Amino acid sequence: MSETPAAPRLAETFEEVEDALLSRWPETRLEPSLDRIQAFTELLGDPQSSYRLIHLTGTNGKTSTSRMIDTLLRALELRTGRFTSPHVERMNERISIDGEPLTDEEFVRAFNDVAPYTHLVDEDQDHPLSFFETVVGMAYAAFADAPVDVAVVEVGMGGSWDATNVADADVAVVLPIAVDHAQYLGDSPVAIAEEKAGIIKPGSIAVLAQQVPEVAELLVRRAAEVGATVAREGMELGVVSRVPAVGGQVVSLQGLRARYDEVFLPLYGAHQAQNAALALAAVEAFAGEQPLDEDIVRAAFAEVTSPGRLEIVRRSPTVVLDAAHNPHGAEALASALDDSFTFSPLVGVLGVMADKDHEGLLVALEPHLAHVICSQNSTARALPAGELADAAREIFGEDRVSVAPRLADAIDQAAALAEAGEAFGDPLGSGAVLVTGSVVTAGEARSLLVPRGKGGPR
Repeated sequence: MSETPAAPRLAETFEEVEDALLSRWPETRLEPSLDRIQAFTELLGDPQSSYRLIHLTGTNGKTSTSRMIDTLLRALELRTGRFTSPHVERMNERISIDGEPLTDEEFVRAFNDVAPYTHLVDEDQDHPLSFFETVVGMAYAAFADAPVDVAVVEVGMGGSWDATNVADADVAVVLPIAVDHAQYLGDSPVAIAEEKAGIIKPGSIAVLAQQVPEVAELLVRRAAEVGATVAREGMELGVVSRVPAVGGQVVSLQGLRARYDEVFLPLYGAHQAQNAALALAAVEAFAGEQPLDEDIVRAAFAEVTSPGRLEIVRRSPTVVLDAAHNPHGAEALASALDDSFTFSPLVGVLGVMADKDHEGLLVALEPHLAHVICSQNSTARALPAGELADAAREIFGEDRVSVAPRLADAIDQAAALAEAGEAFGDPLGSGAVLVTGSVVTAGEARSLLVPRGKGGPR
């Protein structure tokens, strides 16, 4: 029997809630079972059964796609709840109602509503509730209390055994699958897909991104086994065309019910256009048999934001944040840099987690960065800046790598290099800084560069 956390008391402040949640098993410690979350939600009255649900899994793109779905649903005058993870800057970003994160006071209330039941589960199970399981319970209960018409829920990791999967979704969205969290989910896309396919439930509609053939076959087979309807990117839905534009791109999207042209998407990169096609199809599948109103679709997509995803947070020099944390995400980032920007020189600030494929990430970014400054975020999981620099020198060469363990120092050094374009033989260049390598790194950089309340995550 694992050590049981102390019996909960009601919290008075946001900081007390953070401390209580962080005292539980971290998100990186897993015991594959839905027993604890099922026991928890049963005590809460199964709140996840009181509204409809759209569930998302995949290796990258879940948060951006969930934000697009949320925005579209609200444009259809539906009240929404959205659960995403990890957070960019503050923990309460994980639970949103009607597009807005819970306030600190609302987050405290959501915790206090479920806290009396956490200890009952802890005492009855072989392992106590984890941080993630507790926050999932908070979200599902908060959505029922609001109440919402529909919840948009992003898995934390995997699918079948993810705590969010205690709910049965009307629509399951499976974004592109690549290798990530290999120590937990498997070391091949097929092994990972086997776990992620678990969110496809009997009678649901599965909206599937393009995948490598063996993954696509596995997902379609899962849908057939449970009697789910399948909608596939590249067949029933997809991006018809896209043109980079100032502040984003203009796309034409083939949905399940109609084609939607001249849609402005204020996000950069082909991967975001792909996310938009999947989001549109998910909402069409959810809404019924009729096409969506084109003007509503255009207006909704024009309002989409996704903090920390190729987000420009400062000018002179330009500073761009991106949460890419694995090779698949870094390749999408690199493609978007080629597609939408003409920065020269582009100086990278990288801070990665020790359990990630940092070498693969460095290889993907090397052709695009004039120089890289190796840093680290403040978490215990961070790869030390010196170790990252050792790997970077093998890929970039000695002269193109610097080390600045403090993120604030790294950003200052990168800004100075970006402004001194002549140092790279490009005195007329438009220098910029790219901060990437982890959601946490992007979030900590955002906290440094964007005053709270000034365009913070929504």
